[in-house]
Amino acid sequence: MQAAVLEGEADFDGWRRAARGFRQAGVVPGEAVFRIGDAGGGLFDHAPPLAAMEPVFGVPQAFVDLAREVILHRSADRFDLMYRLLWRLRDEPDLMKVVTDIDVADALERARNVSRASHKMKAFVRFRQVEDREGERWVAWFEPAHRVVEKTAPFFVRRFTTMRWSILTPDGSAVWDGAALTLGPPATRDMAPAEDEIEEFWKTYYASTFNPARLKTKAMQGEMPKRYWKNLPEAALIPELVAQSAVRTDAMVATPAAPPNQRLARTLSRMNRDHSFDEGFVPSTLEELGQAVQACRRCPLWRDATQGVCGEGPKRARLMIVGEQPGDQEDLAGRPFVGPAGGVLDAALAEAGIDRDDVFVTNAVKHFKHEPRGKRRIHKTPLTSEVSACRWWLDAERRLVKPKVILTLGATAALGVLNRKVAVTKERGEALAQPDGSRVLLTAHPSYLLRLPDEESRKAERGRFVDDLKRVRRLL
Repeated sequence: MQAAVLEGEADFDGWRRAARGFRQAGVVPGEAVFRIGDAGGGLFDHAPPLAAMEPVFGVPQAFVDLAREVILHRSADRFDLMYRLLWRLRDEPDLMKVVTDIDVADALERARNVSRASHKMKAFVRFRQVEDREGERWVAWFEPAHRVVEKTAPFFVRRFTTMRWSILTPDGSAVWDGAALTLGPPATRDMAPAEDEIEEFWKTYYASTFNPARLKTKAMQGEMPKRYWKNLPEAALIPELVAQSAVRTDAMVATPAAPPNQRLARTLSRMNRDHSFDEGFVPSTLEELGQAVQACRRCPLWRDATQGVCGEGPKRARLMIVGEQPGDQEDLAGRPFVGPAGGVLDAALAEAGIDRDDVFVTNAVKHFKHEPRGKRRIHKTPLTSEVSACRWWLDAERRLVKPKVILTLGATAALGVLNRKVAVTKERGEALAQPDGSRVLLTAHPSYLLRLPDEESRKAERGRFVDDLKRVRRLL
């Protein structure tokens, strides 16, 4: 047995050095042991003789990126799994493309679990206010499903740049002093405040926004697993809000609708009558754009849609992803890519190493075009004239966001961005330079993957889709 000692549970660099040494020495999987402990005695407990060393060989970047994620997983055998893949890559150089392989599939699933844990950390961290010698500080206690505090901390730096904050977890801590991010040792629950003075205000706000008519308990628990409830102040309200949902729904139905805002109605009517937006309205922010699209009458699609749906994401994003149009769920929620196709996109982005929170996602057409079929609303492809009419809004988003790379999903999205009809299969994967300095890449729409009839073709096309996203990441 050959043993390597790592500095910590998430010591990727230490594991990488040790695994490289094991592989060069010809230590087969099962004989290589990775231990957590004091590394002061040397990297290997029993180093192999130099004569046994093999030539250095390269590995695909996809393996390195995957290993960085998998090592954050809490499973005890994660180091062994990735070393087994490393060993096999010598004789199977295309192994990482075989997503049906048992080891590759296992590693990808663990990476997805890590990505989900990072996403849940972004969603469920709750800061509480304290005072120290420098004034106001915000402290949060969180227990992530996997060791993602170091991976996720930069998100909080970007989101709360002007705050001084600390996130404490059983695996480690992250501290932002307004200028520098510091990673520290593990913490315990008692090191974070139990509550603060604004907590009651937050609970009141949460209860007031709880819509009993939209309650889906299983979906809620899927998005907000019970394991996180103990650290969420609003979680104490959920059982009572759920219990009262039927009564509150009946009361909402019985309450007469409020009269419309006559002043706003007159203003919108005058704007629609007097001019179109490209003749007199220039939005200066994405918020203005999202509000103004509700009064758009540039094509007839607004008549049957619930609302206009503009894009969402960072105000300055290096990557913009453009789809075709909102679907049924997006039309109801007022947000892009929250339905089944959005789920496919999210999973593929995670596999390609792209954080959805760093991407601006939007559509070429801002209103849902559909036809009724029983109780369902079935998607209809927008006409060229409708895409052209809506290009004003898409161009405004591009002007405000200033993306470096634009990825179009499907032919309609490419038409909206490039202002010409394209054959996605012919131009897919090419980096098309644009007058504004950005580059456009074409790929299939995630909904296409959902419509494929058999599992084999779905896997093949999903692999191509992820490869396109990885190509995009290299351009950023």
